Amino acid sequence: MNFSTFSNIINGQAGVTAVTRHGINPSTCEVLPPCPVSTQADVEDAVQAARSAFKTWKTTPIEVRKEKIKGLAAALLAQKAEFARLLIAEQGKPTMFADHEIIRGAHWLTGTCELDMPVDEVDNEPERRIFTRYVPLGVVVGIVPWNYPIMLLCGKLGPALMAGNCIIVKPSPFTPYCGIKIVELAQRFFPPGVVQVLSGGDDLGPMLTAHPGIDKISFTGSTATGKKVMESASKNLTRVTLELGGNDAAIVCADADIENAASQIAVATFMNAGQICIAVKRIYVHQDIYETFKASFIKHVLQLKVGDGFADGTFMGPVQNELQFERVKVHLDEIAKNNYAVLKGGDMSDGLQKGFFIQPTVVDNPPDDSKIVTEEPFGPVVPLLKWSGVDEVLFRVNSSDMGLGASVWTADEELGMRIADGLDVGSVWFNEHLAIEPTATFGGHKNSGLGREWGVDGLRGYCNSKTYFIKRTK
Repeated sequence: MNFSTFSNIINGQAGVTAVTRHGINPSTCEVLPPCPVSTQADVEDAVQAARSAFKTWKTTPIEVRKEKIKGLAAALLAQKAEFARLLIAEQGKPTMFADHEIIRGAHWLTGTCELDMPVDEVDNEPERRIFTRYVPLGVVVGIVPWNYPIMLLCGKLGPALMAGNCIIVKPSPFTPYCGIKIVELAQRFFPPGVVQVLSGGDDLGPMLTAHPGIDKISFTGSTATGKKVMESASKNLTRVTLELGGNDAAIVCADADIENAASQIAVATFMNAGQICIAVKRIYVHQDIYETFKASFIKHVLQLKVGDGFADGTFMGPVQNELQFERVKVHLDEIAKNNYAVLKGGDMSDGLQKGFFIQPTVVDNPPDDSKIVTEEPFGPVVPLLKWSGVDEVLFRVNSSDMGLGASVWTADEELGMRIADGLDVGSVWFNEHLAIEPTATFGGHKNSGLGREWGVDGLRGYCNSKTYFIKRTK
């Protein structure tokens, strides 16, 4: 497969557009190859092709659908080296994390195939049976963000296709390249029109979300954009699943293994330059161990190498794009303006002035109403905060408008459960962070999302329910 040219895939065919655009390598600001700018006509063609393909695809036996999904996963892994180079160039993450994302993307495809479409038995008596099946919706749009353009694409492809839907993929304008190539690869396994991709600018999303021929939108991105997606989709009562921002807290208890917690939380905070919806964004440390934990945490942060994703030993690459870079700088300016105590870490290599690099930054115990505590920076900046009582820390953590995830670090499982039960979030981790699986339900509370991805609940989200009432006559 050619990794130097990039086209839309509509009805199984590569398509050129009159206008093209290009991405930027965030490590060097070098221009990447041209990619399509889709028009309303391209949207119409893709929707028509998907609706036509759906008539046959929805009747394809589920075991056949699973085999095709597994085939795509194997093909993705077979070209891991090529996809990794492309991912590093367009997204900026280091080689080890690019490789990991591709492996996890394939795992999301095969892991979804471990599930079965649910059938809910409501009643099964001699005279009557009631049960609910889940049937495909039709045409799904998968809107994929720029932080994990492979894994989060696979996280939409697998469930949508296994449930019997056709899907139109819209990759981020900042990272279109891997998404285009995965859909091109998918043409080896799926009939024309079942898996398509449209690349474009900021106007492409609204064209898709407002289209009456779309049955569901699966969106991963910011809360602000998610609200616009929901508003647009509401005009046609189009189903939506919204996986949005987080402001995840790590709560470190007095009995925690300090060294282990500090090491893991440093990774969970600064991996992918903090550009993960479930990355640690706030660290609450019990006052009895605050200074000891802070010293250990800073020690680990100082060991993180910042640099070009292609460079050996790099742990953290750049912020992915200039727009996000400027947003993170607003947080840094606010921190400086208020004279908060700042501890910088990470080994910044020379020659990084051209890229969107920001040194890992730890803010020492800022006020709860400071911008860095109340708003998700989505970058390599984190506040370290003290707490003393369980009810107090729960109140402070839950005061956020976000409710995606949180982690509890303790050797006392009973204490951990008390804290976990009091957290208003969709996922809670004990003595780890960032662990997610395609077979486990995922989603946020409050402004962190609507609906659920993955697991059986995620599959249901790609379906209509259909309840059968069977009155037996014999």
